[in-house]
Amino acid sequence: MIIPKLHYIATGDSPKEILENIQKACTSGVELVQLGMANASEKKLLKIAKEAIKITAVFQTRLVISGYYKVAKEIKADGVYLEKTDASPTIVRKHLYPWQSIGGAANTLADCEKLLDASIDYIVLGPFRETKTNANLGPVLGKKGYTAITDVLKTPIPIIGFGGITTADVTEILKTEISGIAVSEAITQNFDAIKTFNQLLNASSTQEQRHTFE
Repeated sequence: MIIPKLHYIATGDSPKEILENIQKACTSGVELVQLGMANASEKKLLKIAKEAIKITAVFQTRLVISGYYKVAKEIKADGVYLEKTDASPTIVRKHLYPWQSIGGAANTLADCEKLLDASIDYIVLGPFRETKTNANLGPVLGKKGYTAITDVLKTPIPIIGFGGITTADVTEILKTEISGIAVSEAITQNFDAIKTFNQLLNASSTQEQRHTFE
């Protein structure tokens, strides 16, 4: 299972705005969209997820649902992303289709090890720097924190960095064996940034396709 290197964490002040932003991100070439809504009920998220997957399907963009794994199964999303407070990946795995991916949030080396024991497909590690939305997610890691964890972890499982990351951070972050990034603000403010992120991550789908057919 290949996990894209750039994840867009969809955001917006209303369901309509979230869907518009997903459309813009897909149009701009993002390969994976993560959909979650803080404090939304499962029923409300399902309604938006059904609309979101219509958009992502057109662009063949992957859609990952945050937290609500039953929604992910019902709409046949590409996978689920689990925060530390969500159900355990081991339980979630039993409910999903075998082809659906599971990503898990981590802030420490112990978190990462726990996720690896639960056989997740990728780890989202952060926060890289503090933002308004991640202030309660544990210590800010920065490049030093990433290096300290990846040096010990040595895993083939992709580790995705998150937390206030901008295009200016990517080159330094990739030196720490972090293989990709999850971005919300920097993309929502400027969807053209997706092209820059893809170039920096060398994740552009056209390049990958070219290599496949040679």
